[in-house]
Amino acid sequence: MTTTPDSHDKSADSDAGIQATDQFDPREIDQQAVARAGVYTAVATLLDEPDESVYARLASGDIDATIRTLLDSTGLDVEPPDLTVEVDHDTLCARFNDLFTVGYAEYTDRTDGSLDSEGPRVSLYETSYRPEAAWNDVNLDLARAYDYFGLEIDQSVRDNHDYLPYQLEFAGYLARLEASGTAETARARLDLHDRHLHVVAGGLTERMDELPVDGLYSELAVFIERFVTADQQALAERFEGGGDT
Repeated sequence: MTTTPDSHDKSADSDAGIQATDQFDPREIDQQAVARAGVYTAVATLLDEPDESVYARLASGDIDATIRTLLDSTGLDVEPPDLTVEVDHDTLCARFNDLFTVGYAEYTDRTDGSLDSEGPRVSLYETSYRPEAAWNDVNLDLARAYDYFGLEIDQSVRDNHDYLPYQLEFAGYLARLEASGTAETARARLDLHDRHLHVVAGGLTERMDELPVDGLYSELAVFIERFVTADQQALAERFEGGGDT
């Protein structure tokens, strides 16, 4: 996900302002929002096949330690995950692909070539967990939200707008904007939770629970759901006085 090159709206200005220390007093930056943004960015990165750099940070315990440190500053009561690995890089990549990218196919009738196939064992797309919703409606709603805040899908790795890592990146982006004092972005993050993110986070955990999977990706799925739920509830209490989310 990238910023739109020619976008120049209040959201883009706010994001630039976070980096400009001459415009904002660091003491006025919402450190809880900064920490939540860091968590969202980190977990979005882990929902991709790990390259050598990411694997090295996992193997060294750096990512695990970073998440724990960030959690302490989020203001959310969420149990930290165990994001350490003991397997080698190739094995971890194989596990990722087996869960999230490799589909299943078999011939049901070899006499006529009939092929029964399905997607990966675990989907990272919101619409997979919303059979009642039209694919176009879900993706168009998200596309409009991204565009409103000056974001677009990176054309070099283009994917559907309901892709979970994109939604996590967007939540992190909104939290970074919120850190500068832009309340509108906190409300937008709550709307993202209510309309989309909680659905795919919950669906991911339920699907993983159905499989004999443990280790990094099981821990990650459970943590994402818990963190998303805690953030959603905190925002609801802030803007709506609590209640069901």
